[in-house]
Amino acid sequence: MTIITNGRLITPEGEVRASLAMKDGKIVRIGEMTPSPDDEVIDAAGCLVYPGFIDGHTHLDLPVAGTVTADDFASGTTAAVAGGTTTVVDFATQYKGDDVLNALKTWKEKAEGKARANYAFHMAICDWNEQVRRDLPALREEGVTSFKVYMAYDTALTDEQILDVLTEVKKFGGVTGCHCENGGLVTALQKQYLAAGHTDTSAHPLSRPAEVEAEAVNRFCYLGRLADAPINIVHLSTELGLHEVRRAREAAGCGGLSAHGISGGFRIYVESCPQYMLFDDSVYALPDFEGAKYVCSPPLRKPSDIAALKGAVMSGEIDTIATDHCSFRFDTQKQAGREDFTKIPNGAPGIEHRPAVFMKIFGDALTPSDYMRLLSENPAKVFGMFPRKGALIEEADADVVVWDPEDAWTISAANQHQRVDYTPFEGMTVSGRAKYVFVNGILAAKDGEPTAAVAGQYIRR
Repeated sequence: MTIITNGRLITPEGEVRASLAMKDGKIVRIGEMTPSPDDEVIDAAGCLVYPGFIDGHTHLDLPVAGTVTADDFASGTTAAVAGGTTTVVDFATQYKGDDVLNALKTWKEKAEGKARANYAFHMAICDWNEQVRRDLPALREEGVTSFKVYMAYDTALTDEQILDVLTEVKKFGGVTGCHCENGGLVTALQKQYLAAGHTDTSAHPLSRPAEVEAEAVNRFCYLGRLADAPINIVHLSTELGLHEVRRAREAAGCGGLSAHGISGGFRIYVESCPQYMLFDDSVYALPDFEGAKYVCSPPLRKPSDIAALKGAVMSGEIDTIATDHCSFRFDTQKQAGREDFTKIPNGAPGIEHRPAVFMKIFGDALTPSDYMRLLSENPAKVFGMFPRKGALIEEADADVVVWDPEDAWTISAANQHQRVDYTPFEGMTVSGRAKYVFVNGILAAKDGEPTAAVAGQYIRR
């Protein structure tokens, strides 16, 4: 067995001072114990022991905008475990003309044998038709319980189609997430700015103002209410969007994540990301095209939006913290939009630094139990993995992070494992590092550096 001793375990019931034993990929005992000579003992003195962190929103090996994201499942999950993330939920994407079962097969093949972290898949439905409807039960049998629809890009569905998806997914207890931006308005605004000769990165946030997110959040909430189905609003970025969530929750008498996980009927779950609580849209005016590093959708917002989202985290209105990790190299891929901001591949890296950056943002304003819920337990509940994942309890999977809260270090592209030539968090000094990271009981990283282990498994949910 591997036994972690002298640590402060962050459990669903709170902080516990106890030892934790792992064997055959499972947590087999929590409590006082005397190691035998054959046991491997990890001294966690001065450290917090968390269930492995879960990133519920990543884009690895994704063809998009005429290129492919810089991180595949090998590099992306290497970066993930280095930072303490033991499970990622990526997006298997069904493009127009494809079927969802083939899309799942394609994404499984991208990850199989390469992933250092566990992996599961949301199914992004981009071509809703009767064949997809018939295939949904088979997807459920394959362990896919969460789905995504878009209101923007050429992958957008109509409102009628989204309502249909919500109704069908509800039948087997799944949850549907949505990229909430009014795509028609974005396209119209982009054309206006380009026609006026405003082609640089500063036009990016102007063409995707808070109103286009808020309108789409409002619409998606009403669609969820019509279908009486649970919905997940991904990467919420604005105070206006937050107001729409509050209005919809109050009108329907529903909240976000309950203490018992997903309940039947209409509920609204909300995800946001560290970048929306740290950077404002002034970065898009940086010289020498540096603003392109921050071009993601939705874009970074105003200081007032940052304050509103941080307040929503503190008040429990935001359920999960993910990354929307969608990495592109600045020196090559992002350069495609030097003369036209609409051609900059949208996305930024973050899979490696999410826990440390999020804890930097909130510090002691959140407790270790709060961090555990937002980064691990709640994603496990929303996406159908709890209590196998997201909790330090006996018989759960042995995904465990020993976190040293006093280890101070500086984030830099020079010391990251993401396969990209920059990080938005360059030069940020953080206090806290994953000292030991176990994936299915196997040591996957130590002191921020991955081991040789490729221990990730596909998670059926």
